Amino acid sequence: MDLVSIIIPTYNCEKFIHQTVQSVQNQSYPNWEIILIDDASTDNTVTIINEFAQVDNRIKIIELEKNSGNGFARNVALDKANGRYIAFLDADDLWFPLKLEKQIKFLKDKNLPFTFSFYEWIDEEGNILNKKIEAPLKLTYQELFFCNYIGNLTAIYDVDFFGKITTEATQKRQDWRLWLTILKQIKEAKPVPESLAYYRIRKDSISSSKFKLIKHNFGVYRRFHGFNFMVSCIYTTRFLFTQLIIKPRYIKKV
Repeated sequence: MDLVSIIIPTYNCEKFIHQTVQSVQNQSYPNWEIILIDDASTDNTVTIINEFAQVDNRIKIIELEKNSGNGFARNVALDKANGRYIAFLDADDLWFPLKLEKQIKFLKDKNLPFTFSFYEWIDEEGNILNKKIEAPLKLTYQELFFCNYIGNLTAIYDVDFFGKITTEATQKRQDWRLWLTILKQIKEAKPVPESLAYYRIRKDSISSSKFKLIKHNFGVYRRFHGFNFMVSCIYTTRFLFTQLIIKPRYIKKV
């Protein structure tokens, strides 16, 4: 049974982190390690995660001295990961109990180096919102180029195939950059076609602000891809069209 390294950056998430870690501990697939990397929290997050580490030796803690953002934190955690598979989970999201078991089986049965899954929404208080977020069953690089269909909390990749893939140490959209890097190599990705996680919708999330969405996605085209200003504007407009017109077709009622 291959080891799965689960990278969880934390920052001032005392309200949610207990449930998040427990959702990993409840996995039917037991061979995992959590690398909790705290990005200089100022609340009780570090106390809570250290309590978990004291009673479960699969949980490892790294504390950063200054707040540096999710991209930097994930790269530091990645360096300490020992697993064949790398999985990601944000500190306020939750996994279904069969998540790892089903995804690892899917990877092996179909001989894939990367996969993700559908997921559902909960609100800030944990109430289920009865919405399932699906994705194309054969997601191409071109589709991903204009819309991030991959929920960070669902993705798993094979280190034996890719090596450890670092991302830009940016505050936002580093997950989309990572999936683009992966899809550039394998051309298309297949999701497990069922919900395996809960994504928490928060009032201060990037997805709650259309202006922030435009700014950060423009940055991906301008800096990550290296396009000039005009081309980046055109692609950002196409992204917004896909985000507002195409992607909602993949949001289903549960």
